[in-house]
Amino acid sequence: MDAKKTKIICSVADNRCDVEFIRSMYESGMNVVRVNSAHASIEGAQKIVDNVRKVSDRIAILIDTKGPEVRLTNVENPFLVTEGATVEIFDDPSGICRQGSLYTSYPNFSRDVPVGARVLIDDGSIELKVVSKGEGRLVCEVMNEGLIGSHKSVNVPNVHIDLPALTEKDKKFILWAIKADIDFIAHSFVRNARDLQEIQDILDAEGSHLKIISKIENQQGVDNLDDILSHCYGVMVARGDLGVEIPPESLPLVQKAIVSACRERKKPVIVATQMLQSMIENPRPTRAEITDVANAIFQGADAIMLSGESAYGKYPVEAVRTMQKIAEENEKALDVCLTLNLRKVVKPVAAVIARSLIASTLELPVKCLVFDTYTGRIGRYLSSFRPKVPMYAMCYRESTMRELAMVRGIETYPFQQVKDKNEFAEKAIGILAAEGKVQKGDLIGYIGGLFGSEQGATYMEFRYVD
Repeated sequence: MDAKKTKIICSVADNRCDVEFIRSMYESGMNVVRVNSAHASIEGAQKIVDNVRKVSDRIAILIDTKGPEVRLTNVENPFLVTEGATVEIFDDPSGICRQGSLYTSYPNFSRDVPVGARVLIDDGSIELKVVSKGEGRLVCEVMNEGLIGSHKSVNVPNVHIDLPALTEKDKKFILWAIKADIDFIAHSFVRNARDLQEIQDILDAEGSHLKIISKIENQQGVDNLDDILSHCYGVMVARGDLGVEIPPESLPLVQKAIVSACRERKKPVIVATQMLQSMIENPRPTRAEITDVANAIFQGADAIMLSGESAYGKYPVEAVRTMQKIAEENEKALDVCLTLNLRKVVKPVAAVIARSLIASTLELPVKCLVFDTYTGRIGRYLSSFRPKVPMYAMCYRESTMRELAMVRGIETYPFQQVKDKNEFAEKAIGILAAEGKVQKGDLIGYIGGLFGSEQGATYMEFRYVD
């Protein structure tokens, strides 16, 4: 039994994705598998999907796109740049980086980057300052020593890089994801709602249920968060690039603000990057990492994510178990939150009923909350108020079960259509009783609506198990 409420997302690579590995991760607390398209082929991603589906239909799958990012080109042999040295950056994406000459994947890099800008390489480990520019090149001073390697990230804080929202590889992966019945697309470097529209147009044209997660990785994304939230299923606080694009000392406050905004809008929110980074090499995390994971939980994250720790680290299963233990222990300190407003909710009646049901758990000895759902919306509403009692979703669609794998505190079950709420209660209790989740005399809180419709919840009631 998954005793924690916070969901765990694990990055998985195709060179370590056998069925037994996936099963051990799932049994240790993993809820969602992440595949990074920047480091995977479609064939490799399909291998991961096939093995995940063999383990459980409750495990959701999330595919990361590359998005509008800039990287260095190939480096024949990694080389050191020294403080005070001069380096030129050229616009030719086919160039090979060598001592004194760097090339990027973006052919208009020198056009977009002004003199005086800071160019940060490899997640900010190397800083260059642009001192002049010529035709198709930038002349930079190296501000600190560092090692240049192939395909390292390139960031230019507070400078708009005029890249398209989707690469050709992104488009191919999205079309494959639709055919493979993937659950989520996490789009990288989302700057505004327009960046999401091209993805949504593809999904709509294909009639796909696939949901979009917006990765907030730069100041533009932070500034336009409210509009972005109106055009996506949820958000990922992608702290790697975000911590390079904004002053790193402001990252904790920005993370807190993003999580708060998502909860207010009833949108799932993921906190990601370097959460248990030391466990790539070590079997136990640092005290600071434990505290970082706990703080994400205290702030109200729906999900927390492992990247290198689970994709290529030495202790992937131990990392998941560690996250599971941290979540389970620290969730005990959380209180129900009924003060969230209902701004911009799609179904305000359902949201008000959800809040009332959660409030009742503070006054009545409610054992758990049970609801049926086509879309998962009422589950997101209930979850946003962070109840202490378990929540069980009876899902009419397999895709809804996996979408709720991203939402805090909800356990899902496949369910067949019933004729009325009495039959629903009887069958739902039968399922939960068979697993020992409820027993005779327990008080159960129900929330639901018109059966056979997608109009949202319209009632709540309480019943004792008899």
